[in-house]
Amino acid sequence: MHTDTERCVRAVQSKDARFDGWFYTAVLTTGIYCRPSCPAVPPKPRHMVFHPSAAACQQAGFRACKRCRPDASPGSPEWNVRADLVARAMRLIADGVVDREGVTGLAARLGYSTRQIERQLLAELGAGPLALARAQRARTARLLVETTGLPMADVAFAAGFSSVRAFNDTVREVFALSPSELRTRAPKHAAGGAPGVIALRLPFRAPLHPDNLFGHLAATAVPGVEEWREGSYRRTLRLPYGRGIVALSPRPDHIACRLALSDHRDLTVAISRCRRLLDLDADPVAVDEQLRADPALAPLVDKAPGRRVPRTADEAEFAVRAVLGQQVSTAAARTHAARLVMAHGTPVDDPEGGLTHLFPAPEELAALDPDALAMPRTRRTTLTTLVRRLADGDLRLGADSDWPKTRAALLALPGFGPWTADVIAMRALGDPDAFLPTDLGVRRAARALGLPSTPAALTTRAAAWRPWRAYAVQYLWATDSHPINVLPT
Repeated sequence: MHTDTERCVRAVQSKDARFDGWFYTAVLTTGIYCRPSCPAVPPKPRHMVFHPSAAACQQAGFRACKRCRPDASPGSPEWNVRADLVARAMRLIADGVVDREGVTGLAARLGYSTRQIERQLLAELGAGPLALARAQRARTARLLVETTGLPMADVAFAAGFSSVRAFNDTVREVFALSPSELRTRAPKHAAGGAPGVIALRLPFRAPLHPDNLFGHLAATAVPGVEEWREGSYRRTLRLPYGRGIVALSPRPDHIACRLALSDHRDLTVAISRCRRLLDLDADPVAVDEQLRADPALAPLVDKAPGRRVPRTADEAEFAVRAVLGQQVSTAAARTHAARLVMAHGTPVDDPEGGLTHLFPAPEELAALDPDALAMPRTRRTTLTTLVRRLADGDLRLGADSDWPKTRAALLALPGFGPWTADVIAMRALGDPDAFLPTDLGVRRAARALGLPSTPAALTTRAAAWRPWRAYAVQYLWATDSHPINVLPT
């Protein structure tokens, strides 16, 4: 969008928050860059240039605006819609792969050369993988400086910098303030809360309807791993350097997030996974506009616009849970999952109580005794085959997954039908166009709305909803009185 100057100027002049994250405005006369909704008086059009990423602005020599804090805007929804090389690379960079494995590690995961990746990222985003990762480190550093009392040296290494000097130089260059000045200027309440807990706000594009989002997570919560407590969804997190516990609470203009991490180097990854879990980088205006064009869906969209797709913080975990939930009730699926957690999960300490374990990793389930599973023999085979493929690396589920290829690989596994493959594509892989025409809830809703209820006919009708069929499923499910559609009290 940043190449459409006229459209960008209109968005800036109207301070339209819907475009935050889509592009960034760099002001030639001041040397700063802003989000489109910056509350400052808009500069004259001839003084504005537009960039596709914060990293591109920084690389061009602009510093972040102190009023609108553009580095904290929602991420571009482009990376959730697309499955090409650039989108997969951006999802991996957000997950901290460049900081942990370098550009060569990023290239190895994607199956391309470093030169190809750098060329494509530079062409589309105006910055290469190192610059994009550097911008992300700066954002993480600011969060740690403003929300914790960690010594600056600890902040530097926790944010992913290789030295304190690089940390100091980057913070000064990006924010035009030293780290100590950033901490002094931070709101006094920002560092409050329980010791060791990082409190932050996760922005999103309005509108956001939280009922089905948090209702789904709470209704399907696995005891010991997840819970709903005092208005917050809480869960344990398995992270690259350690473990964590997160509490997420819906607010009118943001999601309140409290993170307790065993290693602060996991902050960037934890935030990225929480945003993916709640689908916070979606563009609800674009989604709802297309779905509203169907007369059958229009009343559902108008009644509760801004539905998100409840996703997952761990793709392998969700795949296991999808198999456990085949042809059983939500309560039965939770029971099966809780048994696996108690038998094979890693214990964690939760100061607030309630959460006891990490969900077991595929490696911890690879030696699972099928006879110990209280389920039909065919489903035992499905589960043990899945965890063995995941543990061996023959099947990879993650931010870098190629959606069509991964779906085909899932369908090749014994016991995997279209419903299981598509629900994993929808909630674990993040495919916004995944569709569940065989789902009983979807078919029941379609029949009530006068839509075709047979899978083939419904799929044909749903072609008009592309590429947002996963969101259409949320609106169809919402016609039921199931607990997944109700925000817990």
